[in-house]
Amino acid sequence: MFETIKIKDTVRVPPDRFDEDRKKVVLDILRENYEGLTDNDLGVILAITDVEKVDVGKVVMGEAASFHNVVFSALTYKPLLHEILPGEVVEIVDFGAFVRLGAMDGLVHVSQITDDYISYDSKKSALVGKESNRKLREGDRVRARVVSVSMSKGERGKIGLTMRQPDLGKLEWIEEDRKEKGEQSG
Repeated sequence: MFETIKIKDTVRVPPDRFDEDRKKVVLDILRENYEGLTDNDLGVILAITDVEKVDVGKVVMGEAASFHNVVFSALTYKPLLHEILPGEVVEIVDFGAFVRLGAMDGLVHVSQITDDYISYDSKKSALVGKESNRKLREGDRVRARVVSVSMSKGERGKIGLTMRQPDLGKLEWIEEDRKEKGEQSG
């Protein structure tokens, strides 16, 4: 889920930037320090969008800088457990597929792709169903559900996905299944 949040922090402004616009300097420093940061509570901080408040700086003895309490807005992305998301397969490996979910990538393990037995075809760089012969390749558009989220401060988050439920999987598979169900019921 994408969300805009307000954060309070203290920003250290080095003396070589004292003559610049304070709000612009603080924005530059915040962007450098926060954008791309992963946090268990916040998710991934994608962008610092606005600096709302910059207090008068304080100088600490022995420190060549001023310290400013600030309030700023940040755009974050945090996947929610059980959330269903569209994505694109960006990498196929022998143990599954990495799916780009916008701001982050998630992993669909081979056991979570379909009910069919899946094997890895290294020559075609595809995951192939034994009975259905359905293939999953890089560039395929999919719909997946988040089954696990692990985020630690400073590390890339890990997202576990499944496509083993109705209306999940490669978009072409979903359409094929819907047509098949429509023909059976009609």
